[in-house]
Amino acid sequence: MEPTPRTVGPPWRLSRLRVPFVYRILFAMVLGGLVGWRCGHHVERLGEIGTAIIDLIKALAGPLLFFAVLDAFLRTQVRARSAALMVAITLTNAVLAVSIGLTLSNLLRPGDYLRAPILSATAPTGPVPVPKIQRIDFLRELLAYLPKNIVQPLLENSVITIVMLAVLAGWALRRVKMEQEAVGDTRYRVVEAWVTTVLRAIEVMLGAVIALVPLAVFAVVARTVGRGEFDRFRGLAAYVVVAVLGLAIQVLVVYQSWIVVVARMSLKRFWAGARDAVVYAMGASSSLATLPMTLRCLDRMKVSPQSARLAACVGTNLNHDGIILYEAMAVLFVAQVYGIKLTFAQQVVAAVSCVFAGIGIAGVPDAGLISLALVLATVGLPVEILPLLLTVDWLLSRCRAMTNVTSDILVAVLLDRFSAGVGEGPDEPALPDPDIGSAGGLLESVNST
Repeated sequence: MEPTPRTVGPPWRLSRLRVPFVYRILFAMVLGGLVGWRCGHHVERLGEIGTAIIDLIKALAGPLLFFAVLDAFLRTQVRARSAALMVAITLTNAVLAVSIGLTLSNLLRPGDYLRAPILSATAPTGPVPVPKIQRIDFLRELLAYLPKNIVQPLLENSVITIVMLAVLAGWALRRVKMEQEAVGDTRYRVVEAWVTTVLRAIEVMLGAVIALVPLAVFAVVARTVGRGEFDRFRGLAAYVVVAVLGLAIQVLVVYQSWIVVVARMSLKRFWAGARDAVVYAMGASSSLATLPMTLRCLDRMKVSPQSARLAACVGTNLNHDGIILYEAMAVLFVAQVYGIKLTFAQQVVAAVSCVFAGIGIAGVPDAGLISLALVLATVGLPVEILPLLLTVDWLLSRCRAMTNVTSDILVAVLLDRFSAGVGEGPDEPALPDPDIGSAGGLLESVNST
């Protein structure tokens, strides 16, 4: 008697279902809104879950950044031409971003819609003096980013300092590799393999943690709605609309012009490749926490690991157009609320401050609002209004993060486009296989869970 054949389950069984990450994020946002609306303050503690997951991602993102830069130096040749090109592109985008923010705020004057009754608890008493420009010590601010030890930058998620350390260490390891290759010594391969292995291990850990992000999104949205923080949205509607309009212009006009005219890539192809990272940034509210997904999307778009790591890992310190545009708009908004008219010179100082703060700020949630306090102090504007702006910053923070992540992907695509006709130099090794330790292997588990 033949054994009874094993029954095979239907093709639609749950174990074979693959729900795209985008839909998991959107579903979590909708479900969190409904739970918060129904349960109110009873879901206050849920926010701690979302914060814990995002903190864990940020804790791993710093080491990922460090080892990704090291791996890029060891496995690929970073040319001075590519670095200069990246700086030129990002500074062009930054200037356009700050110009859009200031122009919209001057034309639409969103601060005029927020009046004294709403600001009664935060407005300073008496007439507000015309602010005086404070001097910006750029040298002191720059020197503050120099590392004082190796551990502290990783503890504080100081992105610029981490990149400085990684670039210095990567350059040194590259020199040692070249010296050993010249004499036929292969000991450098041990260090190269170790760096690649550690990078891959961090990628695997992040893949497991990021699979929990929909839970974090659900928790944070439920807490926000449960607190009833939408009550003040009406008074800040103009502020939100102008900020979102500016970010939309930056993405849909500036970035898409780069894509079509310079990169010569179809918009459909670009957004299909960037979709997961952009939507994930909406949920995580952090370009730094989105870094693993950004690298994964760039690999799917067939962007070379060299361009991807240069733009997304090193260049992420420059690609903060969302923060820069938001701060430029917000500075004038605050001035308009208090009836202060900033001169052209003061607006220029504010613009320079926005660019400088945007470059230096880490890609973490609410970083734009934190750096806004610095910019307001620089031009002498009141900072008492900041707690009120926090009531809607949960939305604007996500829009800023989405803009910053789109900028990272755009710069990587442009770098890859410009370097397409440049062959590998005699000292440049072949690009690594995406499935073997490259950034492209990141987050495979996210798309399979």
